[in-house]
Amino acid sequence: MRTAEFATAGAALLLFLQAGTCNAADWSVKEIRTGLSASIQDGRSQETGLFPNITFFFDPFDAMDATTPLDLLLHPRVNVGAILSTSGETNLAFGGVDWKIPVTDKLYLDLGFGGAVHDGTLTGNTDGPNLGCHLLFHESVAAGYRITDRFDLVASVDHSSHAELCDGPNDGVSHAGLAVAYHF
Repeated sequence: MRTAEFATAGAALLLFLQAGTCNAADWSVKEIRTGLSASIQDGRSQETGLFPNITFFFDPFDAMDATTPLDLLLHPRVNVGAILSTSGETNLAFGGVDWKIPVTDKLYLDLGFGGAVHDGTLTGNTDGPNLGCHLLFHESVAAGYRITDRFDLVASVDHSSHAELCDGPNDGVSHAGLAVAYHF
């Protein structure tokens, strides 16, 4: 079994096992985060334009009720989203798990990991990233500040690449940006 298939199977198994610890998985949207980002790549692999993005967060594993660091680790949130190019560059759709780590009553960190699919160039691009394959890993880190009970301001960085697990170049795509989060 290839490494990527093994990692995917492991993540699916973890989610399946965690589903058994939920009384009744609530797959309703708990948070919507939308904003703008820009490419933070340099040189030939930098993409132009702005990248509007949206992410939907779900809490089927009751992450909001986690009381200890172990609870937090074992009860991630689930996310799906998209990053769109305004200038014909790479568009991404992604999904994965996310851990929201409180720092203070108002400040928190988010760490996310999952997968992405894109419509970017695989090889031969001389003015943007060469991504090697259409399926990529997707990682993110964010810092958020709770403005009200419903709204947060969030600064984030995300990266997608194939981690050398498929043939071809691996320039990856990376963005940094600001978003507003709305909590239901």
